[in-house]
Amino acid sequence: MRNCLLLAFLSVLAYAPFLSLPLLEDDYPILTEGQTYGSPAALPALLHTPVYRQRAVRHWTAYALWEMFHLKPAAYHVATLLLHIANTCLLYWLLWLWPRMRPAALWAAIFFAVQEGHQEAVVWFSAVDELWKFLFGLGALALFLVAEKPGRHRWLPRTASVVLFALAMISKESAVILPALFFLAIPPAEWRRAIPRLLPYVILAALAAAAIFAAQSSSFRFSDGSFSLHAPFWITWPKGIARLLWIWGWLALVLVRRNAWPPIAWMAVALIPYSFLTYSTEIPSRQTYLASAGLALLAGLAISLIPSRKLAVAVLALIVVQNVAYLWTKKRTQFLRRAEPTEQLIRFARETPGPIWIRCFPRNGFIAEEAVRLGAGKPVRDVIWNEKEAVEKKAAEFCYQQ
Repeated sequence: MRNCLLLAFLSVLAYAPFLSLPLLEDDYPILTEGQTYGSPAALPALLHTPVYRQRAVRHWTAYALWEMFHLKPAAYHVATLLLHIANTCLLYWLLWLWPRMRPAALWAAIFFAVQEGHQEAVVWFSAVDELWKFLFGLGALALFLVAEKPGRHRWLPRTASVVLFALAMISKESAVILPALFFLAIPPAEWRRAIPRLLPYVILAALAAAAIFAAQSSSFRFSDGSFSLHAPFWITWPKGIARLLWIWGWLALVLVRRNAWPPIAWMAVALIPYSFLTYSTEIPSRQTYLASAGLALLAGLAISLIPSRKLAVAVLALIVVQNVAYLWTKKRTQFLRRAEPTEQLIRFARETPGPIWIRCFPRNGFIAEEAVRLGAGKPVRDVIWNEKEAVEKKAAEFCYQQ
């Protein structure tokens, strides 16, 4: 409990300055989707909409928070921070259950709590699906390891593990990669013996993957060109691993060396689904959240190998200071700059008694409309673009790309 309190404190220390941020641009459409698909009455519609049912947990979260807090940005930022705290404590517990990694457990969890590389998943509410996928996926893995220990009533953690894994499958499409991480936590000599017990997870992941590809003809995630099996993954994947390692991961490799294969494999596996993105060869920071657990493990192993405990604490303190300072200064400024165009539009819409005419907006047109509707309380018809609908959307997207 004391260690979890420490991890919670460090997480709050790193991300407290972000609690005062406004909502970011994509949050407004996500809140609209939550109102449409997140209520209990909308469950049939959600189940019959392939694109949205794969992220059902996000819609339920958006709906619940909207019902309780409506448009209070702090509530959404607190929710994601609480999930990050829970995930940090869960990572500590998982590594404690993993005998080979137990010496690195606390060091790794502290690193994960403050690591700036995955900051977008914690700060941006639209990325809450990454937090849920981590919580359910690693929760399932931790309970699987509990069930592997000798003792009575092992069926209970095993059943709970499968339930959590099923929830991970409806948190985000990339959760289908989770069974591969289960194998990393099992000694290679026991892989063959563990296959029957891993079968339920493999089946659930296979069904989720089949559902994703079965709906590709009606899914904008395939049709808009953002995801493709023909993407240059041979560039994106190694580049993503290299960027994730910078700078503490590369330094940790010097100490860990041959024993670094489990955390490196964890990072590599977790980044596979995002290596098929077509809009960039750089994986966005929010999508490195699960992979960052491997980076944290690598850093934790390196710190645990430092012979002097005082020196180890000093190194960890340096890591904490560097990451927290970077988050407080550069990253917070970036998020404020990112939110400003949408905030300006909302302020203008509130101050304008009638319809507003938009010539150019540096975000997608749908974002502008939902920001005005939710943020300013105006109907969408009060947003008048300078051209016809097809032209206006392209113009808005062009401005966004610029």
